[in-house]
Amino acid sequence: MSSGVQSVSLDTWNNEVLQSPQLVMVDFWATWCAPCKMVAPTVEELSKEYEGKAKFVKVNTDENPDLASRYKIRGIPTLMFFKNGQIVDQVVGAVPKAHLKAKIDSLLG
Repeated sequence: MSSGVQSVSLDTWNNEVLQSPQLVMVDFWATWCAPCKMVAPTVEELSKEYEGKAKFVKVNTDENPDLASRYKIRGIPTLMFFKNGQIVDQVVGAVPKAHLKAKIDSLLG
């Protein structure tokens, strides 16, 4: 994983996600999840395209069950969008890059 997408845990969640001044896309994933592996390169590309405009982080649901439970993650990948500490949108499952770009653009709008 390169510097574009950072891993967050329960310890860094508040600082990196809830207190971020930027739009934050959180990728809830797990190592055994095939669709998560399909989405990962897209999330990485988006992190580079939106550098300075939005933040992109990953949460391993196996390593952070408390966060997965808190946000009622039932299926992965779940991509959740946070603005000012609040959930503003989410996508469940592997979706095309264009779909995510449109959602990010509308949330940044």
